[in-house]
Amino acid sequence: MNKTLVIYLMAEPETPELARAAVDGGADIIELGFPYSDPLADGPVIRKAGERALARGMRTRRCLDVLAKTRELIGDDTPLIPMTYASLYEAYGWDRLTHDIHAHGGTSMIVADLPAGEHPGLKRVQMVAPTSTDERIELAGAQTDGWLYLVALTGTTGARDDVSPALPGLVERARRLARDTRLYAGFGISTPDHARAAAQLADGIAVGSRAVQVAEEGRERLRDYVATLRTALDEL
Repeated sequence: MNKTLVIYLMAEPETPELARAAVDGGADIIELGFPYSDPLADGPVIRKAGERALARGMRTRRCLDVLAKTRELIGDDTPLIPMTYASLYEAYGWDRLTHDIHAHGGTSMIVADLPAGEHPGLKRVQMVAPTSTDERIELAGAQTDGWLYLVALTGTTGARDDVSPALPGLVERARRLARDTRLYAGFGISTPDHARAAAQLADGIAVGSRAVQVAEEGRERLRDYVATLRTALDEL
């Protein structure tokens, strides 16, 4: 089965066109970051992008507008997954935001600080980390929406020199405990070599910080960068 490429972009006015460029470069799934003022899991690149988005007025309603425009530009075949924090749901309303995400073209959602088992009625992509217990991984695998997001390292997002040495053990545990669930690894993946190494273990990869950095250089640059990751995955 082909390896899946997930690309994260921060919700800003230009993001729909950037998402289209990422899909043209070979992205299979787009994550759309809804900015939050205290993003505990985000490293400096995504934190800075979130601060910029907030300064430009990107609140939840405007993010939903970006979501709808992104869906329009990338078409119906590419999963489009907002990623945010529980506080935004609390402020907007859990049921209301879930409804509006789907109404504006979202496929699922990721709530970075909402562990498996909390709000079980909210169908979402679950995240697990090297520090997750076996019980938590098993629960996350049972509750996740389509695939399991493997946080490859302990710490915040951001490019690293090498793929985390904790990833092989996390993949092994998730394969055993989450059984047939597809596993996509993220955090610290930024180069084609990283992509190839991580995807030899997992079923796909998620790239955030480096994609956000390259997106600042424009659509063509992002498309070409994503294409290098796509090529690396297709070589496996």
